[in-house]
Amino acid sequence: MVSGNDLALDYNMLKIMVFGANGQIGRSLLTLAGSDLEVIALGRKEADLSDPQQCADHIRRTDVDAVINAAAYTDVNAAENDEALVSQINGFAPGAMARACEEKDLPFLQISTDYVFDGSGTTPFAPEASPNPINAYGRSKKMGEDLVRAAKGKNAILRTSWVFSEHGTNFVKTMLRLAEKQRSLSIVGDQMGGPTPAIEVADALVAMARAMASGHPGGTYHFAGQPMVSWAEFARAVFLQARKHVDITMIASADFPSAARRPLNSRLDCASFIKDFGRPLPDWRLDLKRVIKVLQRG
Repeated sequence: MVSGNDLALDYNMLKIMVFGANGQIGRSLLTLAGSDLEVIALGRKEADLSDPQQCADHIRRTDVDAVINAAAYTDVNAAENDEALVSQINGFAPGAMARACEEKDLPFLQISTDYVFDGSGTTPFAPEASPNPINAYGRSKKMGEDLVRAAKGKNAILRTSWVFSEHGTNFVKTMLRLAEKQRSLSIVGDQMGGPTPAIEVADALVAMARAMASGHPGGTYHFAGQPMVSWAEFARAVFLQARKHVDITMIASADFPSAARRPLNSRLDCASFIKDFGRPLPDWRLDLKRVIKVLQRG
């Protein structure tokens, strides 16, 4: 016999397929799984994004309520030397996933980046602002956005910035590693953006997926942590929280050798996300405390 409570539980249950199980956001999505959320997570061994058709076939064979692509080629400097592969992973693969979702009438959510913009000016970029990427990584992510929209299904693109967590490779972990060996660092001070906790991105994606499964049309949204800071200011916050004594010298991007150009302005206007999904933006300083505690426990 099925009770009314059982029916309510079934109605509220959301089953999602996630590409990128081993990445920062993918692993964070797994931690959210529970009585009302089932996560089928695929890592590189199960779904290689350099083979877009394989990824699309996974979607065609599954029975889920929504699909989230949290996988990407994210080595910005290395991308400059292999744009064809980066475009396959960040561009053609999400396009193929979106088409497969369109065939099954499934919501598809694609994570994108502030790097689709050129970083000009000081005003936060709105979701409708025209992309103009200045590096291979940004071009590949713009390609992914364009191909997802071309699928014309129930699609959403969530652009975010400066993601960090206790997982994978990110700025916080890099700073803590450098602090073990160095007492002074030169950090870029003219690039501005919002550090964003991966767990908060995961929570935002689940909220969007639930809304889309219930009829929300999707669209392009921005989601970033607050307040806005430079990389140098973010580094100072990391060391302060970790109780590490490291002297930081602010330098200009032009004085920092890098294979890829970075946007100076990575500020994102997130007002439409707050309005449509009724969720506040995260204060990254709160999550930074948690992440550092986890990392220091080992």
